[in-house]
Amino acid sequence: MTDLHPETASPVAQGAAPLLRWEGLSVPLPTGADRPYAVQGLTLDLQQNEVLCLVGESGSGKSVTALATMGLLKGEMSHTSGAIRFGGKDLTSLAPEARRHLTGARLSMVFQEPIASLNPFYTAGAQVSETISTHSTRPAPEIRDKVLALFEEVRLPNPEQIYRAYPHELSGGQCQRVMIASALALDPAVLIADEPTTALDVTTQAQILSLMLTLRDNHRTGILFITHDFGVVSEIADRVAVMRYGELVEIGPREQILTDPQHDYTKTLLAAVPKLAPRASRPVSGDPVLRVESLSKTYRSGGVLRRSRREVQAVLDASLQIRPGETLGVVGESGSGKTTLSQCIIRMVEPTEGKVEIAGQDFLALKGKHLRAARRRVQIIFQDPYTSLDARQKIGDAIAEGPVIHGASTRDATRISHDLLEAVGLDPVAADRYPHEFSGGQRQRICIARALALQPDLLIADESVSALDVSVQAQILKLLSEIQAERGFGMLFVTHDLRVASQICDRICVMQQGRIVESGAPDQLFANAQEAYTRALLAAVPGATRVFG
Repeated sequence: MTDLHPETASPVAQGAAPLLRWEGLSVPLPTGADRPYAVQGLTLDLQQNEVLCLVGESGSGKSVTALATMGLLKGEMSHTSGAIRFGGKDLTSLAPEARRHLTGARLSMVFQEPIASLNPFYTAGAQVSETISTHSTRPAPEIRDKVLALFEEVRLPNPEQIYRAYPHELSGGQCQRVMIASALALDPAVLIADEPTTALDVTTQAQILSLMLTLRDNHRTGILFITHDFGVVSEIADRVAVMRYGELVEIGPREQILTDPQHDYTKTLLAAVPKLAPRASRPVSGDPVLRVESLSKTYRSGGVLRRSRREVQAVLDASLQIRPGETLGVVGESGSGKTTLSQCIIRMVEPTEGKVEIAGQDFLALKGKHLRAARRRVQIIFQDPYTSLDARQKIGDAIAEGPVIHGASTRDATRISHDLLEAVGLDPVAADRYPHEFSGGQRQRICIARALALQPDLLIADESVSALDVSVQAQILKLLSEIQAERGFGMLFVTHDLRVASQICDRICVMQQGRIVESGAPDQLFANAQEAYTRALLAAVPGATRVFG
């Protein structure tokens, strides 16, 4: 069923009183929602020195459970029933101030988006220091020493420099480590981590997971780890709890859940996990729809009269080509240049030098109306479907907008919109609805329909499935493959997940520090990687069978 291989779990004291216990927890959804409760009748416990993974699709109630535990729900959803017991007290029955004091000092939470969780106006050191000063009377020098020690513990390079840095000056992995340091600042008994590795590349993800296990072992912390990735589960979990539509459907030790699941829903989730197994190669022919030659992008900043000027080589001498019906994957760590390369191709960012041909046209030489006309040949799907759509625009209008701009009549554009909604598995009547009325997977289908509305020769998918549940991810990958087979466009597929790349790509380019260091068919690349960097990426894939030597 799956190629996940459980490792040895942490020993948890049998029969010990739970560190944290949810007893019949129910959280109501606002009036008019698709079901009465976000979480219904949840009874579950977390032990000391345990990593309990809470898994399930989007909307299953995982994050709501975490927010209810921390007392962060608002409006109708804050009227919970049942009990959340910690330290002999029911957190739901405490006065607001008493609950804030207890949860702030003894329970901590790490959120999925570290950049969104950090204040851009304060340095990393100041933000972690505030956590300590709010709950203690320690003098400032002692707090500073504590923060630097925490930065060392979470393996941040050069803690002094990180202390003075602002969030925008740090990578995604470094920001996540700062958030973990903040969560550990008061030595909490419980750490809740809500999808903390979803948007991270495989090597950074592996480092964060290793860090979590170290924290469990060194501090005997109970960790509630929320994820939709069973690869992560296989690396970190002691026990696994599976939620669906707000209810707990299965719970057990990691080995049992991964190798002998009892509930059909758990079996479905495991079957959808992408495996590091390349698909069969497909013959492609015809002139390239994309040809990139010696493309480079250099960012320059700072300095007056050229003094102290900094240069960052984001892309260096990149060359590639894609034929009709072919999918080329671009993989690499965060900061490797993947997204910059795709943005240079589509001219969201102007390259410093090089050549880009799309459907035989010199794309970098085009200007004005000629560039506008040529843009219809290349479209892009972004990582976050919600921010990619105008919240005030009906989705039918969003899909029809491109054809209208390029000369189609309103009637023809509407027909195109309805046809594409049907093609991506949505009812055409949904054209009159707004983005917030759809799930994440449905919104990504809408973004795919919008990208296809101009019948492009080249489609760029930039981390377009990385934030989706494994089951929804599998549906989107299948949808892209089917539509590509039908319409014959070439696709540049940017991802940090080699498992996903192996499922959909005909060839893969590996990027490191702006350079394409290796490329080839997935089966050849995975079985006989020449570069140490490529082998390191493969080794960091969570829960995957190692198919290379």
